[in-house]
Amino acid sequence: MKQDSDLRNNLKSIRTRLGMSQQDLANIASVTRQTISGVESGLYAPSVAITLRLAKALGCQVEDLFWLERDLPEIEAVLAKPVPNGQQLRVSMARVGGQWIAYPLIGKDAFRQDMIPADGESTSLTGTNKVRVRLLDDNLETLHNTVVIAGCAPVISLWARATERWHPQLRVQYNFANSMAALHSLCRGEAHIAGMHLYDPETGEYNTPFVRDVLAGREAVLITLGVWEEGLLLKSGNPMGIRTVTDLVAGGATIVNREIGSGSRMLLEQTLQKEQIPFDAVQGFDNILKSHQDVAQAVVRGVADAGMSTASVATAFGLGFIPLHRSRYDLVILKEYLEEAPVQQLLSTLGHRMVHSQFEILGGYDISKIGEVVATV
Repeated sequence: MKQDSDLRNNLKSIRTRLGMSQQDLANIASVTRQTISGVESGLYAPSVAITLRLAKALGCQVEDLFWLERDLPEIEAVLAKPVPNGQQLRVSMARVGGQWIAYPLIGKDAFRQDMIPADGESTSLTGTNKVRVRLLDDNLETLHNTVVIAGCAPVISLWARATERWHPQLRVQYNFANSMAALHSLCRGEAHIAGMHLYDPETGEYNTPFVRDVLAGREAVLITLGVWEEGLLLKSGNPMGIRTVTDLVAGGATIVNREIGSGSRMLLEQTLQKEQIPFDAVQGFDNILKSHQDVAQAVVRGVADAGMSTASVATAFGLGFIPLHRSRYDLVILKEYLEEAPVQQLLSTLGHRMVHSQFEILGGYDISKIGEVVATV
């Protein structure tokens, strides 16, 4: 029988994964090798009887072998960031504020350490910032149960994984963004939660003044994730004897900096201003990296003598650390999202021992007030 143009199969991938040749499978399923070849190439649609025999021979369900392309849903979504016109995209999907958001998996956004699986692929642009997405499976329930967090704290991924173990039906999508970028992402409706650690020296407050300014009247709550030590990452053993930011200039040390909008950069600038040190007096001030991990790796590789990050990152990379400030890391959530079941499930785990243990063993965090509402705006 000629193959239905909408019928798809992954017979070859399952067969080869099991170390079977076409002839091996043909013998077990009582069909010819030509039948196996025809099915795998898409030239032959097997009968119900052959389909059942193939599934039994491979130890799987029929649905694992065959599916109809037209059965996969296609939905319209808002792009979280601009992309080149006409480029086909791998995207991750979530439902935020009553609309579908498509997060392009391009460049570094396609990876953590390993490549991130896609939920779908774009088929066409439908507007300046909208796209048609063909889902790669029909499990819409998973997408509806996805909570999106934008932030830069490495512990967010620890929290997310611990939560998913406690609530297997819940998925947490962590989109890396510095504090101000995360807040703007929340404001644009691209995330349920924004993580941030910005200090306002004029008011002596953490985060709240920035939230009021960016959200401009929208109601939100700030919940503490923890207080972390921020300061200078240094080479192990501190061979240059650096103790303060003044020593950076006096010793001719080279640093790597973070991008505008990040809490680490803001702290460095505030510290330099307090010590009356011009920014351009610090070698490498304009050498920009975009994550705590990148800063640590630059110091490990000898690209820089120092960089701003946290005590926990220093410990993870075996680096020296000079504390300069204790910053409160808050989760900012629009009040309209608080009643959504996936968000409630995620927040409920802030009190779980499993989450506390992950933070405590990491070090550099004070979680004595984790989960407390510290402000409403």
